Amino acid sequence: MWTAKKLVDAYLRFFKEKGHSILPSSSLVPENDPTVLFTTAGMHPLVPYLLGQPHPQGKRLADNQKCIRTGDIDEIGDSSHLTFFFMLGNWSLGDYFKKEAIEWSFEFLTDKKWLGLDKNRISVTCFEGDSDAPKDKESAAIWEKAGIPKKRIYFFPKEDNWWGPAGKTGPCGPDTEIFFDTGKKACGKDCRPGCGCGKYFEIWNDVFMQYKKTAEGKFEPLAQQNVDTGMGVERTIAMLQDKTTVYETEMFKPIMEKIKEISKAYNEKSARIIADHIRSVCFVLAEGKGIVPSNVEHGYVLRRLIRRAVRHGRLLGIEGIFCKEIAKKVVDIYKEDWSELAENSGLVFKEIEAEEEKFGKVLKQGIKMFEKYFKKAGTINANDAFLLYQSFGFPLEMTVEMAAEKGIEVDKKAFEKEFKKHQELSRKATVGKFKSGLADNSETAVRMHTATHLLHSALRKVLGDHVQQKGSNITPERIRFDFSNPGKVSKEQLAEVEKLVNKAIDAKIEVKREEKSLKEAKKEGALAFFDAKYAPEKVSVYTIGNASKEVCAGPHVKNTSELGHLRIKKEESVSAGVRRIKAVLE
Repeated sequence: MWTAKKLVDAYLRFFKEKGHSILPSSSLVPENDPTVLFTTAGMHPLVPYLLGQPHPQGKRLADNQKCIRTGDIDEIGDSSHLTFFFMLGNWSLGDYFKKEAIEWSFEFLTDKKWLGLDKNRISVTCFEGDSDAPKDKESAAIWEKAGIPKKRIYFFPKEDNWWGPAGKTGPCGPDTEIFFDTGKKACGKDCRPGCGCGKYFEIWNDVFMQYKKTAEGKFEPLAQQNVDTGMGVERTIAMLQDKTTVYETEMFKPIMEKIKEISKAYNEKSARIIADHIRSVCFVLAEGKGIVPSNVEHGYVLRRLIRRAVRHGRLLGIEGIFCKEIAKKVVDIYKEDWSELAENSGLVFKEIEAEEEKFGKVLKQGIKMFEKYFKKAGTINANDAFLLYQSFGFPLEMTVEMAAEKGIEVDKKAFEKEFKKHQELSRKATVGKFKSGLADNSETAVRMHTATHLLHSALRKVLGDHVQQKGSNITPERIRFDFSNPGKVSKEQLAEVEKLVNKAIDAKIEVKREEKSLKEAKKEGALAFFDAKYAPEKVSVYTIGNASKEVCAGPHVKNTSELGHLRIKKEESVSAGVRRIKAVLE
């Protein structure tokens, strides 16, 4: 029988036979790129290479990438949508294009040596064309030649068959999506791939990156044509095991069983939401990047996921602290293949439990305020419900339930109106905050990124070799650099760090890039803080004279003279043992 592990091994073996180098999964938290909070797809860590920077592993790559998407969080609980998921991908960086990508996708899916799916149950979609790019007749013709008849080839608009860019600008292009007919009865005469009724299961997406979206919104041809494909592990294994949902596979089953065991009023949707959310939180916390539940950025996502899980736990009749028990099941399932879960399990359990306890207090406050609003007006209006949600994180469902017990009804539509107004304001604030970064290779971002190498090295010289980068975030306005250190950095130490960085900048040192094995790089003194188990065969090493030597994906300036002058503006605590520096280049 197919298992997730067997599927991943088969996929990577298939593409290795086609000349692809196998890459380790990148972090869930993109380094130096504020255009998104989390890695949303396999393409995200590879953007510099899609734009032309040489990859140390060559032009053909394949991987199994950890991803997080929170855009469709309200759809979690159905048969296939997930917040955290694994994405298998193969890449061509200016090498093969549509013909090989489509033919290989079809071969892996239908050849009995591989997945052996019935080709008569496969349908595909292609880009229908618009004013930005022409109709993708080429892909359709390749599919037809491969064995998919015209009646099962559909053309859809950009919202369905176009991918990217990852941020506001960058590489993008038309895609062709592959759907498998589950055998479920059609929902109507217009039933077709993408309709959402469950008959057609999307299993693969081949993206043809032919364009670069500019800041002006234009689509210009890329210097090199790239292929970016994605196959969701959870969805594909559910289909191979003939399951109706991803939650019935070994990737979720022990988690679901545990939730059912501790529930008093079990319902499937709430159980799925808890399983998905706690699994997502476990993988983020396990990376040890200093991200913890909070009210901002990455931490806000964690907080929202944990609190949503707790709310659904209450709907299942689960009393007391329970998320840690679910997290233990997640660790048990995945620790063999993802060692960080075992290594950082203590941190994972501690943070999840602490946040659940905090939310328990919030629930008490929310109930108290509910009673206050009700006593004052004899009812609960939409504004009251929204204030409970915004100020106390009190879920609408709980407000509605408590109101019903008092014989009153909350206007959900009016609440949604308030909620959408709040969302719009939040979105505008976010767009202003995360408006640029390495995803579009902006010159400022590249300068800032190079400066972080000098900052990292200087911190180690001043504070000691225990200092390790724990994450960074760059905008055109500032550098944010997180690093390990047991306590506050003194003003004198910060002044020395600043001095060392600026000395390297003033020396006008050439920034050199070399490709070598990780073992060689470390032997030569290059900084590289990631598990060797997931290390690629070859890495890029950037050397800045005697000031810095570090393994990195880039991109970088060619000479430190391009950087300007670094000024440290702030040093603060992020979490236990992790500090943060905010700095600017002037």
